Amino acid sequence: MDTVQKPLLRALTGEAVWPPPFWLMRQAGRYLPEYRLLRAQAGDFISLCTTPELAAEVTLQPLRRYGMDGAILFSDILMLPWAMGQDLRYAEGEGPLLEPIRDAEGLARLDPSAMRARIAPILETVVRVREGLAQEAPKTALIGFAGSPFTVACYMVEGRGGGEFATARRLAYSDPALFGKLIRLLVDTTTDYLLAQAEAGAEALMLFDSWAGLLSPGQFRRWSIEPTAAIVRNIRKVLPDIPLIGFPRLAGPLLPEYAQRTGVNTVGMDTGMDPRWAAAHVGIEFGLQGNMDPQALVAGGGAMEAEARSILSAMRGRPFVFNLGHGIVPPTPPEHVEALARLLRMG
Repeated sequence: MDTVQKPLLRALTGEAVWPPPFWLMRQAGRYLPEYRLLRAQAGDFISLCTTPELAAEVTLQPLRRYGMDGAILFSDILMLPWAMGQDLRYAEGEGPLLEPIRDAEGLARLDPSAMRARIAPILETVVRVREGLAQEAPKTALIGFAGSPFTVACYMVEGRGGGEFATARRLAYSDPALFGKLIRLLVDTTTDYLLAQAEAGAEALMLFDSWAGLLSPGQFRRWSIEPTAAIVRNIRKVLPDIPLIGFPRLAGPLLPEYAQRTGVNTVGMDTGMDPRWAAAHVGIEFGLQGNMDPQALVAGGGAMEAEARSILSAMRGRPFVFNLGHGIVPPTPPEHVEALARLLRMG
């Protein structure tokens, strides 16, 4: 199928498609019983992400249930530092644990030249998903992704998730030269990683800056906007037409500036963003994506429908992709996702 006929790609390239295309962050995962079976089969999370037949199957699972317009590669933003040799493991109940990088010696231990070999299974997953979509869901577009440099650096410096990443943010203030060197490394490797995903078959690319909202305005511009803009410029030199989505979570009133200065096609709205404010302040030349509260999806029923309809009303007439304001949470009943999908198909 000609990719211009895929509703998601049409919306991401500036068309006000209605009813709007939709997909959901973390649409593949722990709320689905079929995912839990495969997760147990893989043994550990990194093995699941790097076993192509399993990761491809996980990516396709929600599409079979709900028929989303976008399939997002099942992987994790920390596969990039892992591919460069940073020690990474996922502990039950604790999330990711990494060997912290807080000085020049730690940074020197990273080996970006090893990245391409280690991401090979992830790229094979992209190939398999694209083939699966051609057979099972030809109107669904495949989204590749990476973490934005600041968010990935937070984990690399802190050594774990959770909290407010005080150590990483402090390092950005106290040793901006070292932190800047890490960010520049991540700009280069993230560019290479995303281009490799596109080469393998990803039709759109997304950058998750999940922790950008922890930054002061000046730091946000320096460590979120500028590195993202550099990645966008690098990708555009090679693939000028591929749609790019940026998600600077909790950007607040800096969202319009992020859109203008990074050059992404579409910006993601988090749960706290008023979609009417975003529609009024983010230029119509940019698409918007979001932003239903994941807890409304857990609640379901009339509350969920009211939330969805309010967002749809605010977005009518402009390029828009319906999504959540953050990822699906594990307690989400699958039947609530099905109810949301039915509602969105009606527009």
